[in-house]
Amino acid sequence: MDGPPVNAMLLADGRFPAGGHAHSGGMESAVAAGRVTDIDSLARFLRGRLSTAGLSAAALAAAASVEDADWRALDTEADARTPSAAVRWASRRQGKQLIRTAKHLWPGRLDVLAGQIPQGPHHPVAMGAAVAAAGLGAADAARCTAFNAVAGPAGAAVRLLGIDPVQVHGLLAELAEAIEQVVEPAAACAAGEIDILPCPGSVLLDLFGEQHAISEVKLFAS
Repeated sequence: MDGPPVNAMLLADGRFPAGGHAHSGGMESAVAAGRVTDIDSLARFLRGRLSTAGLSAAALAAAASVEDADWRALDTEADARTPSAAVRWASRRQGKQLIRTAKHLWPGRLDVLAGQIPQGPHHPVAMGAAVAAAGLGAADAARCTAFNAVAGPAGAAVRLLGIDPVQVHGLLAELAEAIEQVVEPAAACAAGEIDILPCPGSVLLDLFGEQHAISEVKLFAS
């Protein structure tokens, strides 16, 4: 696949109408719990999220981007890696909106996924399918997903804490190498070089998801 690189830029852009701007990826609960208070604690949160949930999601997206990917099986794998019901809900909500939007940009194959998983695929599965529809490859799927895993919460931190967005984008630039270190094993899974999809988890992120779901006052949907 050799789709235009701008397609990857579209999918990684936080302004892509897939609902990502409404979700904090655990950041709102982390701020409420006093776990993230400044740029240094934000950096620790993002690195931890990237190496756990980010790696799992990137590998799922890469696997979902290959030809003849078994999307239903991968969606089940995503379910198994998401213990929190609240986080599962958020993932499917974003996945469904991502497919809804991507179908208009790259019509065709995505109708099959929408039919297979009518309740909405998990977000990384949707991302992989959208990347494939855009004519891109497994590394692109992994990179877009890994970037979203940190960019979304980083943007939420700006709104929640009033951190200087220049500092935050500087932090995202510093994470570029760490993102590529996630992309490599994720793409290797898609290529069949690694037999088992990675499944590092974060209990704290799951707890944050559940805490957010019962919070009475919140800015973000998750």
